[in-house]
Amino acid sequence: MFKKFAAAALMLALAAPAFAQEPQTPGLDKRQANMEKRIEQGKQSGQLNAKEAARLEKKQAKLKAAEERAKADGQVTPQERKKLDRKADTLSKKIYREKHDKQAVPAQQ
Repeated sequence: MFKKFAAAALMLALAAPAFAQEPQTPGLDKRQANMEKRIEQGKQSGQLNAKEAARLEKKQAKLKAAEERAKADGQVTPQERKKLDRKADTLSKKIYREKHDKQAVPAQQ
């Protein structure tokens, strides 16, 4: 009897993580990681000054918060995913524009 109980407990323990998966947004997660790298590269190269970088990082945090809100109910609907993708598109364009504007960090002497 103990063996049956132990076997059932083991099966339940192994099956539980499969049921407890949170909604996945792998495409968005990959995009966010790429955008973070672009912001860091812009800071390192001088294409982004401190104010621009801080503003972009704040927008990045807002995108992450929106993603967490979408995942809160355990499911990311197609409408939520579309909205998150649009926000990511907008942020990506802002990163490009800020990196390619005429402002530059003054050279250190």
